[in-house]
Amino acid sequence: MASRAGPRATGTDGSDYQHRERVANHYQMSVSLKNEIKKLIYAHIVIWVLLAAQAVVAHMKLVPHDLVAMPYQWEYPYLLSIVPSLFGLFSFPRNNISYLVISMISTGLFSIAPLIYGSMEMFPMAQQLYRHGKAYRFIFGFSAVSVMYLVMVVAVQVHAWQIYYSKKLLDSWFTSTQEKKKK
Repeated sequence: MASRAGPRATGTDGSDYQHRERVANHYQMSVSLKNEIKKLIYAHIVIWVLLAAQAVVAHMKLVPHDLVAMPYQWEYPYLLSIVPSLFGLFSFPRNNISYLVISMISTGLFSIAPLIYGSMEMFPMAQQLYRHGKAYRFIFGFSAVSVMYLVMVVAVQVHAWQIYYSKKLLDSWFTSTQEKKKK
């Protein structure tokens, strides 16, 4: 028996720990993957807030048009990408497999698909900027195409890692449910 102030129990040298129970690997993996996915969801929320702020500021005309450009068409469906992230967060407390699957599928639909469309929508403007050095839309003095491509690169990485970790988490949850069914 351990004691804070007293001597160690007689007959032990500290090497008798191997009989103790350990937390199963899939539970440890589940906790670490949930933390990683939460970090990615919070990064996605930051991106989402920036795009939502751009849309609100541009449509309400709170600042001049040359300071913040109107959003591109792909940004509107991308604003729906907050829904998959919320499903992902709601799946964590009770290890809800169906919410996690909905989150993974809808991330592809509401997050990745608008980003692919956006890269195609903005390509002619990026080409014009590269070839002729002309930009017609600006965000705080920077070319809107350059800024939005930078946002897209970060967003694609966030969503790709989110889907990857969600798949690993789903596999971890399936492992634990299969072990419960065997008992």
